[in-house]
Amino acid sequence: MTLLPGTAAALTTATEAVADSDGSVIERSWRTPEAFALIFDRYADDIHRYVARRLGSDTADDLMAETFVIAFQRRRRYDLSHAHARPWLYGIATNLIGRHRRDEARRLRALSRMASLSADRDLAGPEDGITEKLSGGGTHGTLAAALAGLPARHRDVLLVIAWGELDYAEAAQALGVPVGTVRSRLHRARTKLRRALGTPDLTTSTAPQKETDHG
Repeated sequence: MTLLPGTAAALTTATEAVADSDGSVIERSWRTPEAFALIFDRYADDIHRYVARRLGSDTADDLMAETFVIAFQRRRRYDLSHAHARPWLYGIATNLIGRHRRDEARRLRALSRMASLSADRDLAGPEDGITEKLSGGGTHGTLAAALAGLPARHRDVLLVIAWGELDYAEAAQALGVPVGTVRSRLHRARTKLRRALGTPDLTTSTAPQKETDHG
């Protein structure tokens, strides 16, 4: 068979990409442990940033390092059908953050006290804008207080999507819950934030109405 010009190079590049996927790197690390360093290089900054935004920079170094220690120890249990390790790593990090719930709530309330309500009214917006506002870094004042008041399971879903930049399926993988539960918790988190910020209820008919674990 004769390949068109450039086709061979494209196939080679695709093959190399598959061979160097997160799953293949983790599988390789079973035999060559030092190969796992590539996973660290790819995601350490992202995990550190996520933890720092939730718990502060003082805690981020330790929890980021612990995330990768745990990941390395569990690497033989990694589901190789998942080409990308980001959701797995965010799930480990979120579980570690769970040990610091009081610290996170305390930090959010401190941020709230440091900002005036009037300076933060521009953070209030429609339901679909909440995640975007969080993604933009707005966690001061009334929004920080509202986040502190969320149930931990709702805050985890909201922030792993907004700050971890995971989609619904990846968030479900990270948190070990069905996608429907992710959608429901995200909807409830947005609703509670919207009420706390004094914005109108813009719930649409497509919003999830229930979840299998009731919250």
